[in-house]
Amino acid sequence: MKPDKSENSHINDNDLSNGLKNHMFWIFGYGSLIWKTNFPFIKKYPGYIKGYIRRFYQFSPDHRGTNDLPGRVVTLLPSTNESRVWGIAYAIDNRDIDNVCAGLDLRERAGYTKKVIQFHTKTNEDQIPSEVTVYIADENNEWFAGEASIQQIASRIAVCRGTSGSNPEYVHKLAAEMRRIAPEEDDKHLFELEMALKSIENSY
Repeated sequence: MKPDKSENSHINDNDLSNGLKNHMFWIFGYGSLIWKTNFPFIKKYPGYIKGYIRRFYQFSPDHRGTNDLPGRVVTLLPSTNESRVWGIAYAIDNRDIDNVCAGLDLRERAGYTKKVIQFHTKTNEDQIPSEVTVYIADENNEWFAGEASIQQIASRIAVCRGTSGSNPEYVHKLAAEMRRIAPEEDDKHLFELEMALKSIENSY
């Protein structure tokens, strides 16, 4: 896999080589960060973390909803040691860490905090990270929506929109990306929600 330079046109090959040797920070995206990075990175790998499950149990009062009608987006819940959540790990160059973290802290301000978690991947290269930083919104944050049925979650998502776009778009893009990067994985919660949402949309 070659370094992804699609969003890093200012970085030349020498910079890439030096950055890969010296960078100290990896970000793991499991939601919108998979397709909407908006920050410079040196390299990226598909992979997964263990011990968590991905659920649409977090309200979004800004990106995919409003304060009055918050949408629902994903967070991670502790689960069994063998549970896996697939996503993308991004290598951040040292010189960009402060700016990237500041931007992500603002982006994830509605309830998310950073945790460091072990990373796994099926890619066989030298620069694979052993740990990644992940933004997780736990059940104690003020925007935690909590458990609900797939139909209830889909009904809320169907009518929500925020500064980053519609809430249904978030679901459809995440489902498409999961099929692309981990086609063998059956993310039951995500795919059942996608089907329920399509059913609602087709009824309009």
